Amino acid sequence: MPQGLPILSLVTWLPIAFGVAVLALASDRNPAPARWTALAGSVLGFLAGIPLWTGFSTAAGGAMQFEELHPWIPFFNVNYHLGVDGISMPLILLNSFMTVLVVVAHWEVVTDRVGQYLAAFLVMSGLINGTFAALDAIVFYVFFEAMLIPMFLIIGVWGGPNRVYAAVKFFLYTLLGSLLMLAAFVYLYGQTNGSFEILDFHRLPLSMTAQVLVFLAMFMSFAVKVPMWPVHTWLPDAHVEAPTGGSVILAAITLKIGAYGFLRFNLPIAPDASHALSGFMIAISLVAVVYIGLVALAQSDMKKLIAYSSISHMGFVTLGFFLFNAEGVLGGLVQMVSHGFVSAAMFLCVGVLYDRMHSRNIADYGGVANTMPVFAAFFVLFAMANAGLPATSGFVGEFLVIMAAVKVNFWFAFLAATTLVFGAAYTLWMVKRVVYGEEGNARVAALRDVNARELVFLVLLAACVLALGIWPRPLADVMNPTILELLGHVATTKL
Repeated sequence: MPQGLPILSLVTWLPIAFGVAVLALASDRNPAPARWTALAGSVLGFLAGIPLWTGFSTAAGGAMQFEELHPWIPFFNVNYHLGVDGISMPLILLNSFMTVLVVVAHWEVVTDRVGQYLAAFLVMSGLINGTFAALDAIVFYVFFEAMLIPMFLIIGVWGGPNRVYAAVKFFLYTLLGSLLMLAAFVYLYGQTNGSFEILDFHRLPLSMTAQVLVFLAMFMSFAVKVPMWPVHTWLPDAHVEAPTGGSVILAAITLKIGAYGFLRFNLPIAPDASHALSGFMIAISLVAVVYIGLVALAQSDMKKLIAYSSISHMGFVTLGFFLFNAEGVLGGLVQMVSHGFVSAAMFLCVGVLYDRMHSRNIADYGGVANTMPVFAAFFVLFAMANAGLPATSGFVGEFLVIMAAVKVNFWFAFLAATTLVFGAAYTLWMVKRVVYGEEGNARVAALRDVNARELVFLVLLAACVLALGIWPRPLADVMNPTILELLGHVATTKL
């Protein structure tokens, strides 16, 4: 594949252009053109990204590939600079793939302002791809902030009864964190004598005090996004109120940007501070893994339970990153991709039930397997992946992180492994009460099994979960050179 084609611009701007086209076609009286245009946009966006995988060179080490560089604001030396490495490229493909599934999943479900709803997702998809590909700090910041707007609208317009509160809380939390990140970028700009290039930031020598402050400023921004304990409280609210598609993108993609930020900014820019603060990062990651796992046990709302499970799984990711060994970082990254598939599948399953019953309460169900056997089979598979059963994608990342933790400290590994117990507890407890037993009420007895449209996205996600669980090698081969390069960089002091 020629490196000359602007593939990264295509995967960024094509969904956004189609999003604008969908807005132009939006009409609730005749939603079909908007739906088909949205589907075409999401599929083309995904197909445009495939050359990233096929043309990616693992021999290039950790170097950036598919780079694009154009001056944007010459006065401040801001460039439109995109490029991907083994960390960001799989995340772009994951995001493009999820967008297709979300459009398919909401084909008939959303009937109010259909065009605007689908347009928000397409624009969001493009902006997220831009965030993952940006190699200029200001371009990253613009995409990072712009992403908030479609998500804010998705929660605030199409959400549940408490949607305004959830949307505003999500917005304020994220905004506050990102302003500190902008301050860190401006400081680094001054230190590099006027460059916003992220790779220049990586090479910049900084004193310990400067590193700690830059680390903390960026930590605030990315910790809210992940979300790490104790700044996680916006996520359950946002998930419960968001429509199913919003929850899918929020869990599968948006949370990953926070974890990605740690690898792209915190570790390489402030390596000494990262080592010095690793104890603190591991501690709050383990709190998320253990405490939030226990909180998930107590939930009566299915969405809330899966939201807390997401926080617990993302705690695993940040734990893996701050162990500073290759297994830990790889485990964290594989867990990110796996969690993208599994959490999306879980939310879509809840969405399938919600479309039929208009309830998310676990107590309203029971005996779903009697009336929806096909659905129940998929739901149990995804629940097993969520609990980290071997041969599913959930196992690979968690196993690698626990292996890495054993090398550093036995007790880290012990506490991290408790998540497998809690994860199994809350997931199976939910499955038992929803899927099995006697039919809880007459409405469950009248449920119809999944239709062809629902079957499409359930089969696709099941295939992804099993493929990554059985054969994670292709993904690991793409990521490893970049990880080794990163760890080599972080091991070198800047003082």
